[in-house]
Amino acid sequence: MSLNVLTRKFLSFFGAVGGWRTIAEGVVSRALFLVAYLLTDHVLASALVAVGAVVLFAAVRVLTGGKCWQTTFGLVIVALSALLAGSTGQAADFYLPSVVLQAGAGVVFLVSLLVRWPLVGVVVEAARDHGPGERHGWRRDAPRLRRYQVCTALFLAKYAVATAVLVPLYLAEWVVPLGVTATLLGGAPAAGVCAYLCWRILRPTPASTTRALGTGR
Repeated sequence: MSLNVLTRKFLSFFGAVGGWRTIAEGVVSRALFLVAYLLTDHVLASALVAVGAVVLFAAVRVLTGGKCWQTTFGLVIVALSALLAGSTGQAADFYLPSVVLQAGAGVVFLVSLLVRWPLVGVVVEAARDHGPGERHGWRRDAPRLRRYQVCTALFLAKYAVATAVLVPLYLAEWVVPLGVTATLLGGAPAAGVCAYLCWRILRPTPASTTRALGTGR
């Protein structure tokens, strides 16, 4: 299966889970918490504003023919964030789930590199159509394995940098820079950059395309 076909599959999946609308909703809900907190200096009220925004997004989806479940993950994360911040009264705790997710994802990506099962390769190859006994053949293809390792390392670097920045900000309770960093570096914008770079790395080169055509693949 060519990368173009994989790209179409990814875009189809991306659209199925809500596409850019879902990403925008996640960014807006976190930004609303920060704005509300700056305006009111009230943690619980700000958390309720963020939750209310996600609920409103879900209602709009249903009314416009969309699927309510597409906002489920965002609602769960925002609700957990609101619960933490509301129970402790500390605005920084609203972003604690983001900090934990960055650190946890970084560990998963690091382990996948150490055991030579780069996570990007696992995900991409799972979407390919393989013949019998060829599902794990990519691990014996040194150039392909190396590209998957580079792509996985990109995401690892993103999670490592995000964690290294977010943890001190969280411990210092610097809410404004914490909120901005969690939204941009810890959220979809930075992940989108990594995904684009991976797409560039995994694109077949003219030489590889010529070899593939020459062998009938």
